[in-house]
Amino acid sequence: MKALRGGLAAAVLGAAAVLSVAARAQTLEQAWRLAAAHDRSLAAAADDVQAARSSARAARDGRWPSIESQASYTRLGQTPELDLVTPVSTFRSGPIFKHDQYVSASVQVRVPLYSGGAIRNGIEAARAGLKGASATERAVSADVKLEVAEAYVAVLRAQSALGVARSSVASLAAHVRDVRAKYQRQVVAKSDLLAARVALANAREQQVAAGNTLALAQAAYDRLLGAPLDRVPHLDPRLPVFTVDRLPLAALLARALRSRQELQALGARVAALAARARVANASRLPHIAAIGGYTHFDNQILNHQNFSMVGVGFTWKLFDGGAAANKADALRARSRAERQRLADVRSRIELAVRAAWLQLAAARARIAASRAATAQAAENLRISREMYGVGLASNTQVLEAVTLRTEAERNYDDATLDAALDRLRLAYAVGAL
Repeated sequence: MKALRGGLAAAVLGAAAVLSVAARAQTLEQAWRLAAAHDRSLAAAADDVQAARSSARAARDGRWPSIESQASYTRLGQTPELDLVTPVSTFRSGPIFKHDQYVSASVQVRVPLYSGGAIRNGIEAARAGLKGASATERAVSADVKLEVAEAYVAVLRAQSALGVARSSVASLAAHVRDVRAKYQRQVVAKSDLLAARVALANAREQQVAAGNTLALAQAAYDRLLGAPLDRVPHLDPRLPVFTVDRLPLAALLARALRSRQELQALGARVAALAARARVANASRLPHIAAIGGYTHFDNQILNHQNFSMVGVGFTWKLFDGGAAANKADALRARSRAERQRLADVRSRIELAVRAAWLQLAAARARIAASRAATAQAAENLRISREMYGVGLASNTQVLEAVTLRTEAERNYDDATLDAALDRLRLAYAVGAL
């Protein structure tokens, strides 16, 4: 009974330990949040959005009245006087300004009435710029997520490779013990023992290399999260599941062309450049504004020192040497260039979706094949060791069986991780990440 209770207690403690480790393991979603808080490119993209939002507000504010004020103090070396001579008389006033000095001040209100479309197209260009900056921020966020996911899977892959290397070392170490025992009984030749020891040394070397690869993968992963590079992360092997891989290829392509933020950003840039070209053309058209103002002017001659006014201002740049026309042509050419880039990016996205879809299908097929191969390789190793123990198999056969099992386990782990990563890449390709 005591043994049973002890066994139950050990089982409960073991289960609690497993749950505790799982609770402490970092998930990919948590890694994404940490990376988003530390990534400089994403922070720069957020600042670009803020700048574009302010530019859009500034463009909208161009519709509102503007108020300007000015004031000045002037001191003269000699105060002028008004000297009026007519055929019948001569009139000379007193000093126009008191004590050779005067103060002037004015306030003017200007309300745009017509700008040739400059204000409207400027607002349109700014809105397109904001739309493009927001799309770029989302595209950068997806890029960061994919980079973190690849580093996350790289750590899992390195951990798996280290586990396979350790398993190989353990199998070969057990075989070396068996061969040594046979050699001591003079049942096998010394060459068997030497070959087994060489194979074990090679496996230990591969284990050291796998450990180094894991350390490098962990450091690269920690850098993306802003963590110390010597931190040892504990990762949850369960990755997020995206349902896009269940869709047919045609549906995936259509979704990618709708959802990829790079296309949204380039489309917005095309629209913004076209609107800026219209703004440049508008500078050649008349501009009309309503003007109102109030002016104060110190003097001792005029019967009033304060004046108010209202009027309509009209400006028209009749000739600028072709500067506005050439600027508009340049902007239209840049808009066409961005449209060409948009078409190129669209075809690249279609290729990326097709490639990710095919790679995922291949990885799934590899999982099915390598799963069976892993079971067969394990059984082959078991039988080879048993046959070697009774003298029905050679040392070489056992070493080859260990190699086959190691390769089968590595292939299965790689196929499983490749499928998980290909699902994430497919989600990224269709704009769902």
